[in-house]
Amino acid sequence: MFSLLLTRLVSALVVVLGVCTLVFLLIHLVPGDPVEAMLGENAQVADREALRQALGLDRPLGEQYLAYLQRLARLDLGLSFQDRRPVAAILGERLPATLELTLAALGLALLLALPLGVLAARHRGSPLDSGAMGLSLVGISIPNFWLGPLLILIFSLWLGWTPVSGREGPASLILPALTLGTGMAAILARMVRGSILEVLGEDYVRTARAKGLSERRVLWGHALRNAWLPILTLIGLQLGGLLGGAVITETVFAWPGVGSLLVEAIQSRDYPVVQACVLLVSLSYVFVNTLTDLVYGWVDPRIHWRS
Repeated sequence: MFSLLLTRLVSALVVVLGVCTLVFLLIHLVPGDPVEAMLGENAQVADREALRQALGLDRPLGEQYLAYLQRLARLDLGLSFQDRRPVAAILGERLPATLELTLAALGLALLLALPLGVLAARHRGSPLDSGAMGLSLVGISIPNFWLGPLLILIFSLWLGWTPVSGREGPASLILPALTLGTGMAAILARMVRGSILEVLGEDYVRTARAKGLSERRVLWGHALRNAWLPILTLIGLQLGGLLGGAVITETVFAWPGVGSLLVEAIQSRDYPVVQACVLLVSLSYVFVNTLTDLVYGWVDPRIHWRS
């Protein structure tokens, strides 16, 4: 187990370093000047050069990159170009909102996908199965940037049931969570159906039925329990995707999370904030997938990690 954790840690460091390097190069090579974004186009040349020197942007790109890695090694994310505040403090203010939205979307996706997938597997080939899979196909096909405004139009403007945007109580969480979780629920429902259909023909399922167990107990207590591995893998991948996909949803609903912070930082060319946001998302992916691998052994005792 220790060898596995060490291997995972080294792999995670390589991945995170690669992501940080790629993001650093991209934001420095794309058109746009943070100094011009801060001072405007009509600023004096002397003022621009003084600010560029104060921000360290006058140094060669390689030197800036090494300084960035040195700060990361000290767990220092730097100062925001716009606010001149520590980036870690800004992320600390925005992260709870993103976690709240992500967990709500995950819970909603599980509540929708598990019953839908189990029912579709139980009634394979029936109109119920076709309808459930048709709904899941629609959920997969609708992008967040279209679903979000549609939900706002119906439930906020026409019906007046929920706030249009912002984070002002539990009601304001409903539409963003529904927007973010719909796609995951659709994909997860199809995976649940397929995984259960694979195990329904196993000997232990036939034995459970021969003992006279109800179909409900066979499906939920035996089939679903042994179909968890591929479902768990998908949940791990999708959970990381929820954090990345929250960028669009948070922008649509003006949700004050890390995703909207990333968009604002890109627009203002706030390099330290952009780098920190992408680093946080990549670390989330690595952490969730590593945790998923470790949970395999708990879900299925037949799995033994070997060094």
